[in-house]
Amino acid sequence: MEERSRQTTVLFADVSGSTSLYETEGDAAALDAIGLCIGRLSQAAESTGGRVLKTMGDEVMVLFPTPDAAANGASEMHAAVATLPPVNGTKLGVRIGFHCGPVIQRDNDVFGDTVNLAARLVDQAQKGQIVTSRETVQQLSPALRATSRSLYSITIKGKADRGELCEIEWRPVSEATNDPGPRPEARSAAAALRLSYRDLQLVRRRQNDLVVIGRDASCGLVIAGQNVSRLHCSIARRDDRFVLRDHSTNGTFVTVDGDAEIQLQGEDMPLRTHGWLALGEPRADTAEVVAYSID
Repeated sequence: MEERSRQTTVLFADVSGSTSLYETEGDAAALDAIGLCIGRLSQAAESTGGRVLKTMGDEVMVLFPTPDAAANGASEMHAAVATLPPVNGTKLGVRIGFHCGPVIQRDNDVFGDTVNLAARLVDQAQKGQIVTSRETVQQLSPALRATSRSLYSITIKGKADRGELCEIEWRPVSEATNDPGPRPEARSAAAALRLSYRDLQLVRRRQNDLVVIGRDASCGLVIAGQNVSRLHCSIARRDDRFVLRDHSTNGTFVTVDGDAEIQLQGEDMPLRTHGWLALGEPRADTAEVVAYSID
């Protein structure tokens, strides 16, 4: 019996709503619907570099090589299930949890604290959520780290310190299963976010667009100010709004035209009309200012 230790990311995805489906539709219909859901989850996981280790009823266990691959895979898994039609009015969803760490591989299975914690995380997730640990978030690339937010802490068996949980945000391509999407003229008229910094111009329009601003070279907009954090803030489109989220040490100072300057510290703020973003210090004290407009 071969046994070895290695580093990997363990993900569990659990079909939410399966219990009520058995009660309302009966065993045969419920098994068919859940089987289709598990199939979609497995395909999405494998298409993003995951290896489906096993399925257990309404749950699937997947191994990913990196936390980034797991985060991307989790988003694709949610999106794949979101496109499934309701079963007589019952809409199935998914709860996902993952954690990166050492595992013991024995034959075709894995064991250890990493597996146990990943299983705890999926139990903490709600329908439509991706939950991971703070340690795993710290291993994500800056762009993916920008999509995370802190939740709360839990007691972990065998650990002296409580473990902090985080959520990874995701957005399906289409929020409505049977919605054909906006008409071509509506799509062309979708609001656009325009960012201007020195000679650089960025435009963001689509629902799943994300721009990260900070010192790190991987950011979409790199600003090398003394008080700027590596991953300072991000802007994402949420439905019909562009929302700024601060991730920094020193805060993001936002001035909406006609309003007083506001300092964000680990907070979200919907942007409107046009204004300015100053990173790490008030706009009056720095030349490193990003102008924005929504049109």
